[in-house]
Amino acid sequence: MVFKALAAPERRLLLDRLRADNGQTLGQLCQHLDMTRQAVTKHLKLLEEATLVATIWRGREKLHYLNPMPIHEIAERWIGKYERGRLRVLAELKAKLEGETDG
Repeated sequence: MVFKALAAPERRLLLDRLRADNGQTLGQLCQHLDMTRQAVTKHLKLLEEATLVATIWRGREKLHYLNPMPIHEIAERWIGKYERGRLRVLAELKAKLEGETDG
């Protein structure tokens, strides 16, 4: 379910917005987005079902919070099996090689 939730760029954008400013209302999340309120609500529902977003009611406001644990668990399961140091060195080598081909 987490991979499905992360598959859509709109949902990743919502997660990025929550990472930058956690605890936003639906109205706040809709600002500066090229999506209808209904579309944002639909995406948030999927993110909640995947436990990537947790909600808390404060009076009449529903606040949305990023829950990074599912992503952390995926990283530990899939990336943690490999040595992070080796992956970092490979990423640095790739960046260096790409830099040499640009120049």
